[in-house]
Amino acid sequence: MTSLLTKSAPLALTLALSPIAAFAVPAGGYGDLVEQVAPAVVYIEVISAAQPAHALPDNMPDALRKRFEQRMPQARPQGGLGSGFIISEEGQIVTNHHVVAGATTVKVKMADGRTFNAEVIGSDPATDIALLSIKADVDLPYVSFGTSEEMRVGDEVVAVGNPFGLSSTVTSGIISAKSRNINAGPYDAFIQTDAAINQGNSGGPLFNNEGDVIGVNTAIISPGGGSVGIGFAVPSDIVRDVVADLSDDGIVTRGWLGVSIRPMSEEVAEVLGFDNATGAVVEAVAKDSPASNAGLEKGDIILSFDSSDIKELGDLTRAVAAKNPDDSATVTVLRRGKEKTLTVTIGTLAPQEA
Repeated sequence: MTSLLTKSAPLALTLALSPIAAFAVPAGGYGDLVEQVAPAVVYIEVISAAQPAHALPDNMPDALRKRFEQRMPQARPQGGLGSGFIISEEGQIVTNHHVVAGATTVKVKMADGRTFNAEVIGSDPATDIALLSIKADVDLPYVSFGTSEEMRVGDEVVAVGNPFGLSSTVTSGIISAKSRNINAGPYDAFIQTDAAINQGNSGGPLFNNEGDVIGVNTAIISPGGGSVGIGFAVPSDIVRDVVADLSDDGIVTRGWLGVSIRPMSEEVAEVLGFDNATGAVVEAVAKDSPASNAGLEKGDIILSFDSSDIKELGDLTRAVAAKNPDDSATVTVLRRGKEKTLTVTIGTLAPQEA
């Protein structure tokens, strides 16, 4: 390749080349990294309660019901599998909520073949994160969380898991996008990656080049059910907070504001003189809610919450959820063309169902 730099700019050449070298594939591949982290990645097998094949109407005559029940196939326990990773010597394990939801039995198999019965400490449907625990006679290998916010689009990542039951499978790729909303839940801010993720990878870790967990592999988009290079991981910054909350009492406590919101339209943004549609438009305010008590009104456009700009709806839902009940927060709204700052005392969001 012919360089356009001249000899008069040696410093520019050095600065241009240094970032490329810093983010190159590790010399010799990912072997050292995998040896370091793979022992802490586990295979999770679950058995769920048997579900009837069909529900019969409540008003069906007893004689007819009996005849149907005799001919219906007997319900059998359901099995499933997924991945997880150990985060402490004592045996705390992170996985997805959907891996263990409804499970009556959870077994964890380690890379060295050891198998343990696991207890579900707590599970959070809203972020699809669950915390398990196993008891062992010795200290267990574990991995640590990194900071997902520091990761950039284009940075290299490694996924380890058990796709289709193939334990300790390693794939690599890059971060394709950040803060991706795929309408999976109210707090969507997924890391998108092209590292191959398939059925059975759910709950497994996504590592950076230093061997830190920067995401939990959770979902894929695929017409045929296999990897097409579009996978999604819950960022470690979210997972870390959820796990800390679950470890306390098995549930996640989130802040509550009490408003229904929608995006600002491009037409409204143009009328208001905004370069882009931004903020969250209040459609309704719940009676006796924190928002109502603070004076928020229908039609208010929430521009910032606790000094954080609200550019899209997810910014507000995540910011409110991150607050503790009874915390105070400032809310800046645009009301009839004028900005107004209100102080709100955060409430408690009711636990969400799966």
